[in-house]
Amino acid sequence: MSIIIKLMRSLPAPAVMAIIPIGLSAIILGLSACQGEHAAKLETVTIGMESTAVNSLIFIAVDQNYFAANGLEIAIKDYASGLAAVNGMLNNEVDTATAAEFVTVGKALAGENLRALASIDQFRHIYLIGRKDRGIQNVADIKAKKIGVPLKTAAEFYLGRFLELNGMSLPQADFINVAPPQAVDALANGDVDAVIAWQPGVKTIEDRLGDGVVKWSAQSGQAAYCLVVSKERWAKRDPERVKRFLKSLAQAEGYLLRHPDEARAIVQRRARYDDAVMATIWKEHQLSLSLDQSLILAMEDQARWMIKNTLTGAKDTPDFLDFIYEGALAAVKPGAVNIIR
Repeated sequence: MSIIIKLMRSLPAPAVMAIIPIGLSAIILGLSACQGEHAAKLETVTIGMESTAVNSLIFIAVDQNYFAANGLEIAIKDYASGLAAVNGMLNNEVDTATAAEFVTVGKALAGENLRALASIDQFRHIYLIGRKDRGIQNVADIKAKKIGVPLKTAAEFYLGRFLELNGMSLPQADFINVAPPQAVDALANGDVDAVIAWQPGVKTIEDRLGDGVVKWSAQSGQAAYCLVVSKERWAKRDPERVKRFLKSLAQAEGYLLRHPDEARAIVQRRARYDDAVMATIWKEHQLSLSLDQSLILAMEDQARWMIKNTLTGAKDTPDFLDFIYEGALAAVKPGAVNIIR
């Protein structure tokens, strides 16, 4: 560049003026070529997920272009639930998916070969909500009532354990399979007496039915984990790609810590929450990348529950360490992996 400047200084003004347009064109073409080369290097990763706050780190990483900076182009496919997203992944509709750990447990018991790459959220936002005009005032009133719940999801586990902790068993309630998007209408229209729901559906139910409902935390204080999962061969075929994917999420976590208000605004905009919903749900999430021993313990607990209640054909609890791929996260964020092998 310095040689070009010296050359231009040695030329007469008319010659310089003639050269400038040519030089600018060359620079523009050069920049375009570089941009085209960079764009060509972006590798597409498709992810199936539910557009709720459990996926906040993904929203932030997309908004702040962290994936692109790490050579990835993210294509998001929306699903009605984490279970639907994982089923889509297993059917080759997407490369990865996010879902509560219960889904991974169920798939592991069914013999599916998938891997958890990281937890991106620990949340407590699942509630049991009953209609007072259906005779539901106390927990014991749930007995023999019709309860809407998305079957084979974490919601079914938390509902079943909630009943057991309150002296009831699964046969003493009538479970009706209700997908998450239909939960609000199912309860409001009286199709069910009670429903398991999570945010923002819980806030919507309370807004529509007001004092006509009573609610309890179905999780009984236990956090659920939102996991990023993939098939084993996808994770192990290109470990560097998985690292770049998780590095983008680690950068999103860093942004959240440095700019909490801006990060919250990104999530609110992407999930289309109003101010009241956002104020209600934000405190129910612990957004961070991790793979903890507590995750393994939770999965073992859920597997035993499923086996006990004959919700699976499996007879024994598998070793869930076989369904965790911690190598990429350990490389990107070493302190986030606390699993004992």
